[in-house]
Amino acid sequence: MKKTRIALLAGTLLIAPLAQAGVVIELAAEASRPAANDMVRATIYSEASGSNPADLARRVNQEIAEALKVIRDKPAVSVKSGQQSTYPIYGKEQKIESWRMRSELVLESKELATVSELIGKLQQMRLALGSVSQMPSPETRRQVEDETTRDAIRAFQSRAAVAAEQLGKAWRIRQLNIQQGGGMPLPMMRASRGAMLADAAPAPLEAGESQVTTMINGQIELAD
Repeated sequence: MKKTRIALLAGTLLIAPLAQAGVVIELAAEASRPAANDMVRATIYSEASGSNPADLARRVNQEIAEALKVIRDKPAVSVKSGQQSTYPIYGKEQKIESWRMRSELVLESKELATVSELIGKLQQMRLALGSVSQMPSPETRRQVEDETTRDAIRAFQSRAAVAAEQLGKAWRIRQLNIQQGGGMPLPMMRASRGAMLADAAPAPLEAGESQVTTMINGQIELAD
């Protein structure tokens, strides 16, 4: 069973001399829940060096085009262009000796096994793996954020009720600020082109979980 973590932060009593207002108390609360890392993101790239930038562009673009043919055979995997760069390599006396070009493709999917297999095929085609990360999908993240928001609001209300009860006052919410955190991509690997080409066997991917947190800061006002 997944566990929900709720933390109540100490409230600070603030007596504000506001017209027609009672005592104002500042409170904070937060709640966290685990979210399944049901989406994987991988960066694949082609890179080449040489003296002629035009030749490099043709080589790299050809590798990317071939990779796209393979990726598009997997409907469950989405693909988009990543970073692209061409820059000079300087030698002695700051003279350009050669050029290096790199072009990336970013893959995303909920099917971890499919992505793992696809990475292996692309590496056999002389493309390199830049990084792999896993995270909750947007749908999963929204669902867990809704749950932690409910938990955090209940925690805030409970803290407010305790404070008001001890002071023998009725209370109402004066202000709330809700923030979401956690659930960011979890990096699984980064490797150089040489290292990844040395062993093209794809590593198995395990989903795991990320913590999603909702934080609430607010004020309650006590009745006179």
